[in-house]
This record gives sequence, C-alpha cells and structure tokens, in this order.
Amino acid sequence: MRGLLDNLRQRFMPPIPEEIRDQFTLLRAGRMETQTNVMYVMLLATTPTAAWAGAANLHWAIKYGMPALLAVLCVLGLIENAVNRRRHLSLRRAQLLVGKAATVSGWVAVMCSSWAVLNWFASPPEAHAAFAMIIAMGALATAYCLSAIRFAAILNLVIGVVPMSTLMLLSGRPPEIAAATSLVLATLILVRFILQGHAMLVDLLQLQNQTRDLAHTDPLTGLANRRALDERIEALLRKGEGAPPFKLVLLDLDGFKPVNDRHGHAVGDRLLCGVAERLSEVVGEDGLVVRQGGDEFAVLVPPHSRLQDAPLAERLLIALVRPHLIEGLSVSVGASVGVAQWPADGRDAEALFDFADRALYQAKAETRGQRVAAPAEQAALSA
Repeated sequence: MRGLLDNLRQRFMPPIPEEIRDQFTLLRAGRMETQTNVMYVMLLATTPTAAWAGAANLHWAIKYGMPALLAVLCVLGLIENAVNRRRHLSLRRAQLLVGKAATVSGWVAVMCSSWAVLNWFASPPEAHAAFAMIIAMGALATAYCLSAIRFAAILNLVIGVVPMSTLMLLSGRPPEIAAATSLVLATLILVRFILQGHAMLVDLLQLQNQTRDLAHTDPLTGLANRRALDERIEALLRKGEGAPPFKLVLLDLDGFKPVNDRHGHAVGDRLLCGVAERLSEVVGEDGLVVRQGGDEFAVLVPPHSRLQDAPLAERLLIALVRPHLIEGLSVSVGASVGVAQWPADGRDAEALFDFADRALYQAKAETRGQRVAAPAEQAALSA
C-alpha cells in the first residue's frame, strides 16, 4: 500500500529537483507575498456578509466570532506582507514564509470549513446553498492565490470543498447533488491547473539553469569559459579588501600549433580535451579550471583552497609531460604558466590578468625545457 502511495505521489506530485530547489523556494515565496494580498482582501470582504448570513440559532461565538477572527487574521496578514516586502528575501526567510503559509492557511481552512458545516446543520434546507457557495468560493480563490505553494493550495481545496461537497451529495436533493458535482469537477480542474503550473515553473527554472550553464561552459572541453571566470573573480572582488587572498593561474600551451597543422583540427581538438582532463584531475574540487579560448587555459584558486599553498604551477606542468595517445599517435605538448595573487599582484581583475600575462610570457621567453623560478614581482614557470 505504501509503495502504491509513493508511486502516486511521484507521478502527480514529484519532488522538486535538488539543483533548483533553492531558486524554486525563492520564486514561490516572492509570488506568494504578492498573491496573498489578493487573498486577504477577498476573504476580508466576505466576512461581514458571511456573519450576517449565519444561521440565526447558532451560538454567537460561531456565527460572529469565526468571521471576526478571520477578518483579524486577514488584516494582520496584510500588515505583515507590507512589512516583509521592504526586507530582502533571503533563502532562509523564503523557507519560513512557505512553511508558515502552508500551516496558517491550513488552519484557517479548517476554521472556515467548520463554520460552513455548523451553519449547514443549523439552518433550513433552503439556506444550505448559501453556505456551500461561501465556502466553495473561499476555498477555490484561496487555492488559486496559493497556487505557487502546491501543497498548501491542494490542502485548502481538500479541507474546504470535501466536507461541504459530501454533505450536498448525501442530502438526497437533486439540486444540491448537481451543485456538488459541479463543485467537485471545478475543484479537480483547479488541482490540475495547480499541478501543471508547478511543473511548468520547475521546467522553466531547469531551462534557465541549462541556458546559464551553456553560457558559462566551453562547448569543446566542457570546462568553464572566460565569462564564468570573470564572474567568479568579480564575486570574489566584491568581498572587499579584508577578504582572504586568491590566485589566478594562466596557462598557454607550447607546441600546440604544429600539432594542429600537422595532424589536423580533429587531433588538435582531442588534444585540448586531453589537456583539459589532466588539468581538472590536478585541480579537482579545489579550484575552477577554465578554457579561455584556443590553447589558453586558466585556473582560479579560491580563498581557503587546499591549493593555496601548493606548488600548483609545477603540478600542472608535470601533468602535461606525459604524451597524449590520440588515434594511435603519440602527441606531446608543453606549457607556460603565469601566476598572480590577489591583492598582492593586482587590486582588480584587469591588474591580475595583466600580471599573470606578463609572468606567462616571461616564462615562454625562457629556454624551452627549463623550469624557471619566477622573480619576486612575477611568479612564472615554463616547461
């Protein structure tokens, strides 16, 4: 039985993919803050007429107290939304908003549904339709306003529509049975709309992520591209002067053009992919490996990385010493490396790139095959 329920849940209410979960939470919290204002105003407008239409012989605490309590909750909700919209919507606050909306709306739905059912039993049959209409419109409108929160929207529909629809279907009166049937069908259509809207939102966020990944990925090697590198450096620089240092390593292949000319672009592309793979093996999760274009690569070593104090340039060069076997050919390629560290070698991105470039070209000018220790002002290695 549990397996069947899990399969149904996976089919009709699949979980949000992990890679977009935070984005989804922020998006639906933002939408909820906007849409719930409409819900509060709508519910607030119905409370006076609902209290006036209540059964005459019902206790005043139910007839007037529940609508009054609902009105107070709506006013407090409007005030809270007005205050919250001035604040930054962090992920933590978005999670709290979504959880609170689901909980509070559920209890409000229980209160409203209880009020309608109690009035049903306390009023004559000819008045039943009024309470069915009040709770149906309230539940449907609330679910629509909460549609960004799938669970909360469907929970409100179930709590609001099921009890009253059941009473109408069991009443034995054809008009009420017909009205209940229409209400159930309308509810199912809205549920379908909520589930489709949720799925479309998930697809949209996944598409945005894929588009962003494509815009930041080198299509040949699968490494990050220059745009991704620039954005990461800019993000590190925004942390200000007191932030811990990071390193920029530029690497330019030596002897790549002859390989490309002699064996063709297909072999050259395979060689670039092989170089990218070896650089990634050296750096791992401790830095960002980038193909800037052509035979130029870069490595960004973030603060607190295990590679901060490691001889990274030597490791990168050693990784490229072993020949590449491509289509039966043994292909060798060397490299020149230039290293710059923020903030000692440059206060901004342009200065860092300039320092690393000069260090790289100094290394390239050295005798091929020598490993040269960089001077104090320009750290460079060549192989």
